[in-house]
Amino acid sequence: MDPQSEIERFIDALWIERGLSDNSLSAYRTDLNQLVRWLREERGIVSALSALDAVELQAYLAHRFRQGFSPRSTARLLSCLRSFFRYAIRQNWCVVDPSLDVEPPKLGRALPKTLSESEVEALLEAPRIGDPIEFRDRAMLELLYACGLRVSELVGLTLLSVSINQGIVRVVGKGSKERLVPMGEEALLWLQRYLAEARPELVAKKSNDFLFPSLRGQQMTRQTFWHRIKLYAKRADIRSPLSPHTLRHAFATHLLNHGAESRVVQMLLGHADLTTTQIYTHVAQQRLQDLHSQHHPRG
Repeated sequence: MDPQSEIERFIDALWIERGLSDNSLSAYRTDLNQLVRWLREERGIVSALSALDAVELQAYLAHRFRQGFSPRSTARLLSCLRSFFRYAIRQNWCVVDPSLDVEPPKLGRALPKTLSESEVEALLEAPRIGDPIEFRDRAMLELLYACGLRVSELVGLTLLSVSINQGIVRVVGKGSKERLVPMGEEALLWLQRYLAEARPELVAKKSNDFLFPSLRGQQMTRQTFWHRIKLYAKRADIRSPLSPHTLRHAFATHLLNHGAESRVVQMLLGHADLTTTQIYTHVAQQRLQDLHSQHHPRG
């Protein structure tokens, strides 16, 4: 079987068996395709990917190291390959997993980039609500921060995803798992105003069910909204590093700073494992240490 057919069958199996998101499936496909391309172009190997041996795999990892790939990226690749070879062995394409002989790189515990509460306020106030597009963006930013949503979750919301009466948003997260998240008074107020004042202008004759449609009346992409966030960050003169998850990280960190329990934050974020949430505890503790060092006479 040719490598491309193997990859596509593996990706289909991931989607069926594990319900991975389109973004995760795309990342797996990209990692495997890069390996296949390197094998073909640099080593002259065009055989099935399941025939890969430990020597060629080690050579590819050495190549990635020389190219400056991060340890986290390499760890993701190894995780992808182990999943692939488990599937390949079940399919009787091979009998050995060469990735088992490779020690995964050691990863430092990277603290998520976040914003202070004053920076969040400045970002939320940056859109000019006289413009329907920017009014929409204000409501999106408010909901993003109030609910700790992923950008992909936010742009996928429909009118049926929100209950104004109950102040709840139904979110479809990774693995198609649903969770209910309270919006909070401020986000609910902005959402009500947006639905009454701005959304009718955006949809006009382009009827659709997306809560936050694009200017063309279609679903907004993650990339488009990320560009909008950067626009408002520049307008608000925010110098802190930003990522598409910045407001999600701020949501979690600020909740913990104000006394929320890790389990509660875990449920609100939709994390399957508490250890994923606990990294935010380290962010909150670091903030306490910084304040202590700054203000305590023996700090």
